Amino acid sequence: MHDTIGCSIAVHRGLGPGLAERIYSRALCLELSAAGISFEREKHFEIVYRERVIEVVRVDLVVGGEIVVEVKSIEQIVAVHHKQILNYMRVARLRAGLLLNFNVAILPDGLSRKVL
Repeated sequence: MHDTIGCSIAVHRGLGPGLAERIYSRALCLELSAAGISFEREKHFEIVYRERVIEVVRVDLVVGGEIVVEVKSIEQIVAVHHKQILNYMRVARLRAGLLLNFNVAILPDGLSRKVL
């Protein structure tokens, strides 16, 4: 997780706040690649209810097959965003997650680590 956070900080330092989420996501993919860290972008997971697939959700990034990363560029992270990443982690059956809000002055203020 530490390396992923380092890549995220590098992106924030390079681009600053105020851009669209997709820009930060693409830049983060470039940083992860440059660091030799494996990832899957926009990975799809099925939501199953009563033994039926009722929807497919798209997770921004799955890093190293272990960490769900949700990229945001919003004014403020609120409770629903924390619930969203926890649900993505459950659906992906992964125990670790990072909620990243790039629309802050310094990225540590927009970073939230999650563990199930």
